[in-house]
Amino acid sequence: MSAIAERKDADLPLPEFTPLERAIINRLQYGLPLTRTPYKDVANELGVSETTLLQHLKALLDNGTLTRFGPMFHAGEMGGGLTLAAMRIPQQDFVRVTEQVNSFPEVAHNYRREHELNMWFVLATETPEGIAETIERIESLTGYPVYNMPKEQEFHVHLHFEV
Repeated sequence: MSAIAERKDADLPLPEFTPLERAIINRLQYGLPLTRTPYKDVANELGVSETTLLQHLKALLDNGTLTRFGPMFHAGEMGGGLTLAAMRIPQQDFVRVTEQVNSFPEVAHNYRREHELNMWFVLATETPEGIAETIERIESLTGYPVYNMPKEQEFHVHLHFEV
């Protein structure tokens, strides 16, 4: 899945969450337990039924509060390729190029930045060679160069956003 993270409503207040929605969002940022019944186990932690947890999770996805909920796979450790890429896109082409870049299943995230390189995205491919192939296809489709910025060292900071 891909999306561009650009809040057009940046001046609007953040949504109000019920105490249960807040608890669900905060808890699920730490992942699911590796058990036979992970949703039931989390529901028990929160003092609700598994059905209630799943209904609220579905509602948060349906209303756009959450855009994705699922596992994070490390493509490189699974024999694939993973890289950060950036592009310099003129304002008048930004929407078109965003749609084109996001049409690639290899694009995991796409973010607009206030920088000379104003489009940044993550590529995940089945093979390491797939990175160069995908970059070439994106360049061919969009007409703009892609700057490949593979990681040199990985840091895991356990970033969470308490609501």
